[in-house]
Amino acid sequence: MKITEHIKNAQGKALFSFELLPPVKGQSIKHIYDTIDPLMEFNPPFIDVTYHREDYIYKEQPGGLLQKIAYRKRPGTVAICAAIMNRYKVDAVPHLICGGFTKEETENALIDLQFLGIDNVLVLRGDARQTENAFYPTPGGHAYASDLLEHVVDMNQGKYLHDAIDVTDQSTFCIGVAGYPEKHFEAPNLETDFKYLKKKVDLGANFIVTQMFFDNQKYLEFVKKCKEYDIHVPIIPGLKPITHSRQLISLPKTFHIDIPVDLSDAVRACKSELDVKEVGIEWLISQSKELIEMGAPVLHYYTMGNAEPTKRIAEAVF
Repeated sequence: MKITEHIKNAQGKALFSFELLPPVKGQSIKHIYDTIDPLMEFNPPFIDVTYHREDYIYKEQPGGLLQKIAYRKRPGTVAICAAIMNRYKVDAVPHLICGGFTKEETENALIDLQFLGIDNVLVLRGDARQTENAFYPTPGGHAYASDLLEHVVDMNQGKYLHDAIDVTDQSTFCIGVAGYPEKHFEAPNLETDFKYLKKKVDLGANFIVTQMFFDNQKYLEFVKKCKEYDIHVPIIPGLKPITHSRQLISLPKTFHIDIPVDLSDAVRACKSELDVKEVGIEWLISQSKELIEMGAPVLHYYTMGNAEPTKRIAEAVF
């Protein structure tokens, strides 16, 4: 079922969903099940699975030369989606990214997802490689999320890259895109960021999932601004609890977000990391309840492979 249909069927009741990281290469699917199992009591209608681009390692060869080898640290997104749907009978939402894939590889992945009966995708540009200070598109691949979005929309209309496919073979993906209540870090200003978001919706995006935030006023302002730009698709807030004091530095640095003063002061006043986790969970419980009052259609939690904080939040909220 499409995410937009899940939201419509909920008739105004906020839904619970969460996002998973594929396990590191060499780990089994049990790692995924151990994360999902404790959260199923809250009846998530869908579960997101992230995609990760390749990176490079260098191996020394005889004679001292270095060989550049591409590898993926977290492979298996499509297979994990299939396993989730088979085991839990819920919709899996794979992320699709530009980086690391040619257009042909992207189309093949979409065909595989269609064969599996996957109804939803979240299209993203993706991050730069760890070894690079900026995003560089893969030769023959998409440079922008809007380009990737158009590719999915084309397939929904029966238009494939190189072949004239009968329209009866068109896909029917419900397409999500990312939104940034605190502005994408590469956008010169918030107005430009909204113009690009509006373009994605006009191209065919069906829902928006936001970057994590810790100040609900920023979500409220984001929703209001979307309406001013004639953006009326569902806007799903992305949420994550602070669980370690070092995240006061790492989260703003990595995700380009602000930590509210009250939250950062409370974390700094903690005497142990266990206390920090308690502060982070309590903050997100309060934040989640307020978002439901604001009318958020879904509360979407970034688990980062650790179900315990999300479970405690969901127990208090849903």
